[in-house]
Formats: sequence, structure tokens, C-alpha cells
Amino acid sequence: MGRRRGSKSIYFGLGAVLLTALAAIWIGTVNGWMNGNDEEAVPYAGHGGTFKNAISGMDTPDPSVVYKDGFYYMTFTHNGADVMIMKSRTLDFKHAERKVVWYPPVDTAYSANLWAPEIQYIRGMWYIYFAADDGANENHRMYALEADTDDPMGEYTFKGQITDESNRWAIDGLVMEHEEKLYFVWSGWEADVNIAQNTYIAPMSDPLTISGPRVLLSAPDLEWERAGGPPYINEGQAILSKDGRVFLAYSGAGSWTPHYSIGILALTPGGNPLDPADWEKSALPLMAIDDEAGVYGPGHNSFVKSPDGTEDWIVYHATSGITDGWNNRKARAQRVLWGDDGLPSFGKPLSTDSAIPVPSGSGIFLAEHAGTAEGGGLLFDSLPLGAGAAQQTPLLLHYRNATGTGAALRLEAHGGEPVEVALPALAGDETGYVYALIGFAEGSNSVVVTGAEGQLPTGIQVTALEIPRYEAEYAQGGEGMAAEDNPFASGTGVMKGEGGKLAFESVIVPETAPYTLRIAASNPSSNEIALHVETSGSKKETVQLPPTARSEYPVTELRLKLRKGANSITLKPASDGVSIDYIDIVR
Repeated sequence: MGRRRGSKSIYFGLGAVLLTALAAIWIGTVNGWMNGNDEEAVPYAGHGGTFKNAISGMDTPDPSVVYKDGFYYMTFTHNGADVMIMKSRTLDFKHAERKVVWYPPVDTAYSANLWAPEIQYIRGMWYIYFAADDGANENHRMYALEADTDDPMGEYTFKGQITDESNRWAIDGLVMEHEEKLYFVWSGWEADVNIAQNTYIAPMSDPLTISGPRVLLSAPDLEWERAGGPPYINEGQAILSKDGRVFLAYSGAGSWTPHYSIGILALTPGGNPLDPADWEKSALPLMAIDDEAGVYGPGHNSFVKSPDGTEDWIVYHATSGITDGWNNRKARAQRVLWGDDGLPSFGKPLSTDSAIPVPSGSGIFLAEHAGTAEGGGLLFDSLPLGAGAAQQTPLLLHYRNATGTGAALRLEAHGGEPVEVALPALAGDETGYVYALIGFAEGSNSVVVTGAEGQLPTGIQVTALEIPRYEAEYAQGGEGMAAEDNPFASGTGVMKGEGGKLAFESVIVPETAPYTLRIAASNPSSNEIALHVETSGSKKETVQLPPTARSEYPVTELRLKLRKGANSITLKPASDGVSIDYIDIVR
């Protein structure tokens, strides 16, 4: 229970006992997500759905993720050669826009080994902090880029080194803002020899200037932090805050080992971030290797809010092989849970087969983030991958109509045939929901919402747009169901059944009502195959899947009643060989 290099190495006073309690909270809450809670009193926060790790198809070590104005932005160590940013409407970056926003000049102190860029939005400006050297690791130092505009995918200007007076080796730096003051937090050496990486903090006068001496907050003196060393590691620092409390996560053990793990420091309420005595250090990691889940080396994380701001999420990298080392490190995500005592729990790292409920508010594309279409109306662009020109895609429009009479709007995708939707009159600020089907092209899509004459009718307010599609490869497959890549699929693949069930959890609707379930499935046999459908709180139904070619996924429809809030829909083919691409929900 003694002090360890300035910080108290206790798990907030309770050690492993509290870790066990927090794990129980986490597991109980996940069970609540997956089983569906009473949602009648919960405001509608999107059509839900699930995703699976990893959240990127390419290697994305050291992920740094920010959510702003309807988009997630992620940067990461991109071969140590440049700074790349990915942009996505959702936390799934598999089809994200990618752009290298900065290349280092040659023959400078920062031309090589660009590590762990951190993208941050600070006081109205975008910044990227990164470590780089001249080809020799002992010369790694921290540097900063500042965006030239308010577009994080735009141009950046190199702003120089971020350093304290010691000018020692430094990586993994980022800015912490607390009580209107700025601090720089990073991983560094005490001297000039690579024995250990410590956690340091220093005050800042602005986002580009350290204004005081560095302070040692944590050294890698716990057994789990020293695995794979020397050198012994504290790195990959990340800031998490809630209700005025501040937590500093970091990664310990060698990043080249499967034992790379995430620990945490907690600032005591009302404490001084520059006083080591005001930080408490966890004795055990909050996330570590999990052989059962097949997750190795989880670490170097960042934290990001859900789109509606109600949840905290941890984004970290990990591998799927115990001997992968620095290979195959891909970004993964799961929700941070909070105990009644105000302490965070990350839970065990989830397997790549686990269907994870999406962040709250995901898939709601707000009109306030939309553009203006040529000739008037709203332009919703950069919408996720469609099912191809031959398939129709569901849209869910949020609107207000206090005019006392009905109205109509037109929806148009990529210059295709417009679809007209009727908007019944509503009372006051009541939000209404209307569904439509529209043809999407392959790749990123855009939707224009207009009135009959171009502009939106007077008194009509469009507040958001959704695509209530649930990809089968992200659903929870039972024994006998397996995900496989498929170039003809709507998303990245399909779920193929050799018996077994496929469960679509967290299917959320805004109102209790009858809905149309649209099932895209392939049946490459010569006969019809029965597909059994079961919903939470509803009787079982059966539809017949017609014979198809192997690359065809026609839609079969079924009417069923769904309750307001979260529902589960389970599909079970009566015979082997059926592949499910997706399900849609429309009215």
C-alpha cells in the first residue's frame, strides 16, 4: 500500500476486490444490452444494431479517435512514414474515407519513425501530436501539427517540437484539459538510456507550448508493467473524465508481447494534476490478455464519446495471435462502464466473434450536420456503403410538422429516381418517423431531401436521417453459423449457416407497431428452404426462401410486430447452405 515513485499504487483503495466488482457490473450491463431492457421510458437514440471487432480491416496500431459534428476521425501509426486520418459516420472504419494529411520532409530530426499520432480538438482548433526521430530511436521527440481550417481532413502546418526544458526522449504525448487549464502528458526516459519509460506531465500555456518543468507521475514498477522488459513500459497515455473526475490510462509491458495491458491513474477529487501525491495508481491492469477470447496485447488506447454524448468508449489495438508481436495490431472498441462510486471499468477484451451493441446515437445523421443541396433542401453525404444499384436501401426520416396539415417530401439518392414520403401532421415539438426505400449505389452515398419545389415546405423541419439496416456479419452467430467475406454483400460479408441460429440483437424501433422485416438471403439449392424467425416477446414465424444463384441475395419480406425500444430477431434456416446478407426494418 506504499507510495510508488510519487503515486499511490493501490486500486483506488480496494485492489483486486474492486476490479472483481467492476467486472461484475460490466458483465451484468452487457447482459442487459444483449437481452433487451424495458425501453419504454428511454428516449429513442437510433435504430441500434451491433458491430464486431476489429473496427478496421487494415493494421491500425495506437488508435486515436475523436467524434465531432457527425463523424468519427481516427489516426494511428501508419507504417511510421506519415500521418493518415480516417473519417467515418460510425465507429466502423472498414469503409472509411482515408487521407494522408502530412508527410515529413526528408533529412530532419522528425523525418522518420512517426509513432502514435494523437488527433485532438482543443479550444476550437484541430491539432495532431506525434513522435518522430531522424532514424535513431534515442532521438524520438514530440512534435505538433495545427490544422489550417476547421476540417480535420484538410491541410496542416508543422508547428515544431513540444518539449520541456529537459528535452529528453519523448513519445505518445497528448494534451489534457482540466478546469480550464492545459497540461501535456507523455511517455519519456528519465535520462538518455532506454531502461524505462515513465509517465510525465507538465503545464502548458497554450496547445503548442509547455510552460513548466516535467513531473513524474508513474514509473513501471509493478510486475505486470515490466513483462517483456527491459525496457520497462508506461506509454500510450489517454485521458478519461466524467463528472469532474480525471483518469489517466496508460499501457504497460512490452508492446511486442501478448502481455501489453492497460492500467490507470486516478486524480483525487479536487487534486492538483502536477502533484504526484494526488494521483492513485491501479495495482492491476483494467484490460489485459484474454486467451479464451483470443485477444492478445490490448493496449495503447484512446477514449471517445458516443454520438449522443451519453456513453464513453475505449478504442485500443490488439492482435488475434499470441505470437503476433507488432504484426496484425488492429483497432477495437468497447464501452466503458461506470460504477456507482464513479470509477470506470473496461471489462475483458471482447472476441472478434462477439456482437457488440453500437454506441448510443449511432446511425442518426443529424440535419444540423447536413449540407445544403443545389437548388435547396438538405444534403446528407458520406453515407455508409449501400447494397449496390440492384438493391433498395431503407431510410428512416425524423421530422416535425406543426402546420396542422399533412405534407410531403422527396428523397433522392445519387440523382436516381426520387421517392416521395408523406408527413402526417404532429403536435407541437413532437417528432415523427417515416420510412422509405431508395436505390443506393455501391460505395459512399448521398441523399437529398427536398420539397416538391426544391426548398423544404414552410413549417416542416427535418431533424435526422437513418439507414435501419442490420448486417448479418455483425450479428451473433450460434454454433453452425460463420461469417465469411463476400464481394456481392451489402457490407463486408455474410453469415453462412450449417445449422444454428443467427441473432440480431439491439434492433431498436421508435414506436410499438407492425413493421416489415426484409431479409436478404441466398439459397443456392434447387428447392425452397424454410427460415424460422423469432422476435423477443413474439410468436415464431416461418418464411420460404426461394432458390437462388450463389451470388444472389433477393429480399424476402415478413410482417411482424416490434415493441418500442430494443428487440431481438433470431433467424434459423431449416437446412444447411443458406447465407444471410442483412435484414432491414421498414414500416
